[in-house]
Amino acid sequence: MSQILIIEDESVIRTAVERLLTRRGYKVSATESVEEAEQKYDLQSFNLILTDVRLPGVPGTEVIHRAPGVPVLIMTSYASVRSAVDSMKKGAIDYIAKPFDHDELVLLIERTLKQEKLGRKTEVLKSDLDKSYPVDGMVGKCPAMQEVCRRVTKVAPTDSTVLIFGESGTGKELVARALHEQSLRKDAPIVTVNCAAIPETLIESELFGHEKGAFTGADSSRTGLIEAAEGGTLFLDEIGELPLAAQARLLRVLQNGEIRRVGSEQSRLVDVRLIAATHRDLKQRVQEGEFRSDLYFRLRVVELNLPPLRERGADVVELAKFLLEKTRKQLNRSPMTLNQAAIETITTYSWPGNVRELENALERAVILCEEELITPDLLAIESAHSTAGKPTSTLNQPAGDLSLEEYFRQFVLENQDQMTETELAKRLGISRKALWERRQRFGIPRTKKGAS
Repeated sequence: MSQILIIEDESVIRTAVERLLTRRGYKVSATESVEEAEQKYDLQSFNLILTDVRLPGVPGTEVIHRAPGVPVLIMTSYASVRSAVDSMKKGAIDYIAKPFDHDELVLLIERTLKQEKLGRKTEVLKSDLDKSYPVDGMVGKCPAMQEVCRRVTKVAPTDSTVLIFGESGTGKELVARALHEQSLRKDAPIVTVNCAAIPETLIESELFGHEKGAFTGADSSRTGLIEAAEGGTLFLDEIGELPLAAQARLLRVLQNGEIRRVGSEQSRLVDVRLIAATHRDLKQRVQEGEFRSDLYFRLRVVELNLPPLRERGADVVELAKFLLEKTRKQLNRSPMTLNQAAIETITTYSWPGNVRELENALERAVILCEEELITPDLLAIESAHSTAGKPTSTLNQPAGDLSLEEYFRQFVLENQDQMTETELAKRLGISRKALWERRQRFGIPRTKKGAS
């Protein structure tokens, strides 16, 4: 639901426009001056501001500078070219002359809001240029992936909440984007949030926004990521890591479509579709008191279970060929193919990091390859055949010739059940944030012990 602010000192006009836009389904607020508007509202929370030029105090055009990024429509009794040009030079998106026809005003507002929504989507797409996911057709013919595709097709056109389960690296974000792109909200943004990547002390502020002075360092009001997804889709990845306090706030969004910024006493209506994902067993976390049962049942309207790559059979070869072609185009390299030995290596490897690990291996191979054939040594992985003859004691110890990535993976997997994340990071000589980033890159999920 788009939110519109009207700033007009003539009460008859202000009331008439407010009623007109409310009947059209907009959420409307109204004041008689820029100063009053600034005192009562966060100007940047509106999708559009409609203001008169001549107002008590500062002129209406002043709101353009006080609400950067918000489209401003000017109402003026002076329908001269000069007044229109002056307003546009100051940053107004358009103007309308009084007295105006109601239908004309509604059409102008609808056009402006459409442009504003497309502008927000463009900004989101700019930040996602490096993500060339095959949204229109997920790669995979195994029964489990075919079932995922069928469910995506059925649930995408609805506004139902979707909960995606799967190990790290299985493509949960890809499925979320497919749901969004095939929905009625595809012209609005999809906002992706990794709940595990945001410090617990900041998660509520990031999601729900905050008011100026809400806490130390809050020098100005800030719109949260949920509001940024207005009209579109909010994808909460690793929702199992969401703190209990934030879970309670999120439940209110699902139940009533309302959010309240940190430090605010007023609630705001939001129109977003929620998709969540996790690699954790949420039912077990509910039993352990780490996840709210009411939120869990609200989330699992529709469940999608992504199979790990090791259970997808022949899909791994098809996916490898697809990713190889995508990667070599991104790196501007000539056509390449996997030789038979490389295909055998790919099919016999367990891929603990799933699709993400496969993509990383192929990217490394493309970079290092000097000819047209990708060979097993370029993939830098070990198949089941190549490790079959080695003693277990040797496999469990860090070898001197391991790459940094291999050493990191082996060290974390062998020690994460005995150490906390802080202890692991200290032993590796890196920060907790760097440890988390490498876990994500290499597809190594955290255990219950390591999460503490």
